[in-house]
Amino acid sequence: MFTIHEIRTEQGILQYRHESLTGIRCRISPVRVERQINTAPSMPASRKGCPFCPGAITTSTPTFADGSRLRCGESMTFPNLYPFAEHHVVTVITPDHAPDRFDKRCLADAISGTAEALARSTGYASINWNYLPSAGASIVHPHLQGIADPEPTRLADLYIAGGRRYLADHGRLYWDDLAERERCSGRFLFEDEIFWSASPVPLGEREVRGILPISTLAELGPYIEPLVDGLLRIIDFYRSLGTHAFNASIFFDAPGTAGRGHRVFCSLISRLNPNSLSMCDSAFMERLHLEPVILTLPEDLGPLFRRLGSR
Repeated sequence: MFTIHEIRTEQGILQYRHESLTGIRCRISPVRVERQINTAPSMPASRKGCPFCPGAITTSTPTFADGSRLRCGESMTFPNLYPFAEHHVVTVITPDHAPDRFDKRCLADAISGTAEALARSTGYASINWNYLPSAGASIVHPHLQGIADPEPTRLADLYIAGGRRYLADHGRLYWDDLAERERCSGRFLFEDEIFWSASPVPLGEREVRGILPISTLAELGPYIEPLVDGLLRIIDFYRSLGTHAFNASIFFDAPGTAGRGHRVFCSLISRLNPNSLSMCDSAFMERLHLEPVILTLPEDLGPLFRRLGSR
């Protein structure tokens, strides 16, 4: 399912890893951890100017077409003011601006609210989380983002198309065979209704994946509680390693495609924090979906250069 080519340098080992199903590749250089570039996050204590805090959220955020925002427990879901998907919603997880720990009920409600909002669309959905500026969060207040488009994002497409091919070629689900193999490896973490293990060909630092026994967003409901349990265990694990920032994404197949080769999976990566005051422009789309969000039209660069660059 994947290959590892290892070489030894004067500093230590260097591995080149390749995943057969998707063609994804990565390099692993354990010696680089010795740089110790991670620092404790700097959490703004002030709520001043935060659009997601109580007292501001209902005046600073947009509403759906019917004038409503979706409330589920303490969470609140509304359209993204600056969307980069056909359907793009934001869910504020909790009224607390900077919680020390995430409450299980609050996170479950937030995922439920996001799923309910995305269920109004017919595309390929994902539920995503950038936590802290060094993971690309432009607002510190904890929030999820849900997106859905007529076509899957790059990473989702690789796994959905690859899963269909694998099922046709082998008569079995790739995800079931993967779990069976990983269950006996040193990458296995834990298992209940959801199978959790370290990704053998990681997209980012300490990537962990949870494989759910479902394919689509419509099937998520009964698995939200165990999903949250697993997420919180991984987040606590990251914190025990000194890392607070992370990205997470949950990938779904399109509605009505259950049993066609895909399994919903959740991916988390920890984000190193070399500057506690910095914000990174690489977030869940770039790191987990392999699909960068660009701000400037390439067609605008020519006129901009002619106006500014030739000085």
